[in-house]
Amino acid sequence: MKPSLKGIMPLILFFALCVMFAVALTFSRRVPTLVEMDRPFPEFTLPDLFSDEQISNEYLEGQVTLVNIFGSWCKTCVIEHPTLMRLAKQEGIIILGVDWNDTQEAGRTWLERGGNPYARTVFDTQSTLIQALGVTGAPETFIVDKKGQLRYKYVGAITDGVWQDQVKSAVMLLEAEQ
Repeated sequence: MKPSLKGIMPLILFFALCVMFAVALTFSRRVPTLVEMDRPFPEFTLPDLFSDEQISNEYLEGQVTLVNIFGSWCKTCVIEHPTLMRLAKQEGIIILGVDWNDTQEAGRTWLERGGNPYARTVFDTQSTLIQALGVTGAPETFIVDKKGQLRYKYVGAITDGVWQDQVKSAVMLLEAEQ
């Protein structure tokens, strides 16, 4: 018994749609970009990862600061870590680390092993700052101006290429502001 073309046509259409969908998913990956913002950085008071000291918004005033969301569990954070180390040591970029969804011990150990690019590191145990910022995952980096205003957001790993192509010019622009 020979199947009719009319009988297998829905099956052929189904497979064609599956192939088109798979191809569309492959080619539609979004390239992370720097998003411009202009709003006050959310109010926060969080413990320092390495001490009992509390750190608040006051730390962000008077300097351009990168606020980097990370966790010892974050595989993509490992990719950006060498760039953050270089930025802190060679270019003098001030980075506030926000250890998220982690234990203090794991966060400390991760930074002690791999090096610590952060001028200060806060521990967000209740995800209060994370929620106020609208973070969807790690790593995410926010650029805060000298007045403590949130000016830019970058979702994804900051590699040397991302720094050169997108983030550096924003930081330099903010540093030039009065």
